[in-house]
Order: sequence, then structure tokens, then C-alpha cells
Amino acid sequence: MTEVVKGGNGGPKAPKDPTKKRPGFCIMRNKRISASPQPDGTGVCFIFESDGRLLDSARLVGGITDESVIDLLKTVESMKKLVHSIGVTIESDDGEDVKFVFQMYGKTNPYVSGTSIEATVSGDGMETVIPLSEVNWSDDDNIPGQIRFHFKKGGDFGNVTVRFYLNDGFSAPAEEDETPVRFDSPQYRAMIEKSLMNKGNNVRIKRALDKARKGQDVTIGFIGGSITQGAGAVPINTECYAYKTFQGFCDIAGRGYEDNVHFVKGGIGGTPSELGLCRYERDILRNGKVTPDVVVVEFAVNDEGDETKGECYDSLVRKIYNGPGSPAVILIFAVFSNDWNLQDRLSPVGFAYDLPMVSTLNSVVDQFALKGNDRVVKKSQFFYDCYHPTNIGHRIMADGIINLLKIADAEPCDDAEVNISSIKPPIGGEFESTLLYDRASEADYVSVDAGSFADTDEVIQAVEMDLDVTHTKVYVNNWMHKGSNPDATPFSMDVESSALFIVVKDSADPADGTASVFVDGEKVLDYDPHVVGWCHSNAVIVFRGGELKKRHIEVVVNDPTKNFTILGFGIVR
Repeated sequence: MTEVVKGGNGGPKAPKDPTKKRPGFCIMRNKRISASPQPDGTGVCFIFESDGRLLDSARLVGGITDESVIDLLKTVESMKKLVHSIGVTIESDDGEDVKFVFQMYGKTNPYVSGTSIEATVSGDGMETVIPLSEVNWSDDDNIPGQIRFHFKKGGDFGNVTVRFYLNDGFSAPAEEDETPVRFDSPQYRAMIEKSLMNKGNNVRIKRALDKARKGQDVTIGFIGGSITQGAGAVPINTECYAYKTFQGFCDIAGRGYEDNVHFVKGGIGGTPSELGLCRYERDILRNGKVTPDVVVVEFAVNDEGDETKGECYDSLVRKIYNGPGSPAVILIFAVFSNDWNLQDRLSPVGFAYDLPMVSTLNSVVDQFALKGNDRVVKKSQFFYDCYHPTNIGHRIMADGIINLLKIADAEPCDDAEVNISSIKPPIGGEFESTLLYDRASEADYVSVDAGSFADTDEVIQAVEMDLDVTHTKVYVNNWMHKGSNPDATPFSMDVESSALFIVVKDSADPADGTASVFVDGEKVLDYDPHVVGWCHSNAVIVFRGGELKKRHIEVVVNDPTKNFTILGFGIVR
């Protein structure tokens, strides 16, 4: 039936019949987002859809269970067979319009040669529908890459819904209403209690709480991957599990936030404990300026690619525990949406040293399968994407650690802290003494001739540290070979060490190439920065298991017309 509007300035006199909505499903549903400040004062929220994220969103948010439908989202070409149009709804906090961009990654150059679907969307909650038949597609499209929301100001917030409307012949399940998480319920309390994996020796936790209560300076540090960085939390600085844990510690101690209790966050996305070894002094100790009293370690979903299968994690835990401040070390095991983490590999470290441990997997996974009032939180409520928690997920992680802190506070103090130096490392501790060496470092056991690696790469990974919402570049003191440099002299280093990591930049840029690493004239490593496929920092073992002696290292670019960046080295002595 056609609605008729009579005269006036309120609308057309004879509107068109309404278009019947096609079946569809959400890949985002009332998702809270924030705009990261950009140099020009605007703000952008990046939501990556590659590496299975789009597929997982269809499952988690859209309720799609037909894997043949999921498969159609893997490439741009097959996605166009499934999706008729994209509906975008934005409620910006200030009511301002927001630019929506859905970028396809190209085959030739992922970030340049693909199609970008763009639309200006009203910030008042009205849906904008973008028919895919009206998009000017690139012949070089490969996979759905990322969605961006461009705000007029950095730091702006909004709630967004993105829905895929389907072509004829496809159907979608009805949307299920979401019951709010009841944080004050007995079921929630029971869920949090299941996260306690090991109370551990409580001497160091109680010491930190006692210092805080006396008004002495106490520092709580967090090291890990993107979850510790705060990915999925909105805003990333105060809704992340790390800051909520810090607040919980302050509440238990009866102290105001950032009063005499200080917060240090060193999470870097996509990085394992292998890199954590190389950056602990810089990102937590701040090169001697910070002495932590408590350090929370989160690498249970980042260490799958660890070459040592846990020895780097074991070494990092020992490094922290035996390091400046003799801090309490708390291990937390996060979880991916496929109910996976590495706690079975890594928890023997905590049990061997009797460290406090919290498992988010143990807390939430079993109840995800429950229905009705028995279920506390749905997967779609817990996960921002297939890797990262929402604000709700971050709170659940934090509440698990806070529960541990409350138990330690309430119980009598253990007789003595654990001397882990007297305990054989359950996985291995070869890398405990690792130190970062970069362009700004000085050491009498290292000499460097940069050769053609004379430049400094400015396009490097950047993250939000501590309470910042702006990005800090994480390896600014690097060595870069530029493809525009006709010289191809190898980077050379003489170093006295027993083991060595090289920290390199990963990239999807075709201008970046490969390099080979030589030790005493023998090639030990070929490195291709495109394997990971995004601007990222990675540590790789050059050699290990040897005696402490001087070795000659060379890094040689395989194609001098391509760029290659050495971010630093992890030296073990």
C-alpha cells in the first residue's frame, strides 16, 4: 500500500511504494565503535574483515550455520553471488554523518588495487542501503578486506549495524533478541569463579596490596598481544581488561585510580612471547624508569607461531619474576571464538612456579552452549570479532583477575615466596636474559656497520600504550634498506651472545622484499615479510643453544630494488 503525503514541506506528494526488504543477516549489530584520532583531526575506526573475521562475524552475529553460505564470503567474486546490498545504520553520539568504507583487498597490492565501497551515512540511525549492482568493481579484487568508519573528529563514538541483504535464492535465520548480561547475578558470579585456574603463591600480590594501602607507589603492568593492547574495547584505553583490572586492584586497596597506584600497558597486536622477551625492558620497565609490583602476562592466543613451542613463554615469565621489582606475575589465558587457546601448553609454567593463573576459556566456553537463563553471555556479546573481546568480554577477563586478587587478599599470607631460580624450567629458560638492541642502543659486546640499511623506516607498527588513545610507533630506532638506494652493502654486526633473535617488519606492500641472514658466513634464515601480510613486528631466532662467543651476522637483501627493515635484535647473554 502506498502512503500518501498531502502537501507541505514534509516530503513528496506521492512517495514510491516501499521496497520489500530482502532476507539478510548482520555482521555487526549495534556495535559500539570509537574513532582513532588522525593527524588531520578527523577520526577513523578500522574493523578488519580478513583472516576469517568476516566469516566468523556471519556465524556469531548473523547466526549463519550453513557453511556453504559462509564459504561465499571468502572472496569478493563469490560474495557478490550471495550479497545483493549492504545496509548500514549509524547512531553517532553527536548525530553527525559518518563516512562508511568497505575496502576489498586487491591481488596486486592488497591495500591499493581493490574496490572501495563508500557511502555517507546519516548519524541519526536511519539505514543507508548500498546495492552492489551500483558498485564500480575492480578486476583486481581478491578478498573482503576491512571496514572503516570515518568520523569528523577523533575520539567520537557511535553504535553501528551492518547487514548483508541477500540475492534471490538465499535465506537467513531470524534475528535473536539479546538478553543483557546480568553482571550481578549468581550465574555470573559462578562463571567468574570458574576462571580461577590456580591461586598460586600469594606473597607478592599481598605485598603489592599492602604497599598500595600504605600510600606507597605501586605499578601494575600488562604485557601481551592485541587483547592487552585493548582491541575490541571502546574506548580502547579505559574499557580494556587491563585498565579494568587496574581499577579493580585500586578498589581492593582502597586507593584512587592513578593516585599512588600506576598503570603501564604494553600490548602489541599480533606479537607472541618471543617478541615479548625482546621488548619487556622497553615496554614495561621503560628502560629502567619503571619498577613494577604486579605484571599480568597474556600470550595464550598469540603463541601458536612461537618457534620454541613455549620455551619463550617460560623464559619471559622467569625474566619478569626475577627482574626489577620482583613483581607478582599473574598469567591470564584469553580465548578465541573457536573456543581455543594454548593454556594446555603454557599452564605447566604457572603450575611449576606456583603462579596465580586465570583462564577465560574455562570461564565462558561451557556456558556459551547453554540456553535461556542458564546462559550468562552469548558469543556474539563476548566477541568483537573472532579474535578480540567486546567491552563485555574485556570486563569478564578483568573480573576473573579481580576475583583472584580478592581471594589472595582475603587469605592468610603464604610462608614465603617461591624461588623459581631453584626450579628447573618446565619448558625451558634459555632466553631469560634477552635484551633488545636497536639503532639507539650501545653495548661493548656489539658493533654494527649498517651498510645499505642507512635509512629509518617511518611506516611501522603503532599501538595505544598505557592510557593513550593515540598511537605510539613501537620500533622507531630501526635500520632500513630502501629500494631506491643503488647500494646493496649488507648490514653487518659482530655480537657476543649465546642466542640471537632478529626483529623484522612484516608488510603487505609490494615495495618490500625478502632478505637472507648469515652467521659467520653461513646462511641460516630467509625472511619474507609478506607471509604475515600486514604492517607488524616479528621476532625470529637466528641461532640458539651455543656458547657465549663472538659471531659475525650479515643481513643481505635479495633484491636491492625492494625495501627491507630490521627493527632490532634480541641478544641473549
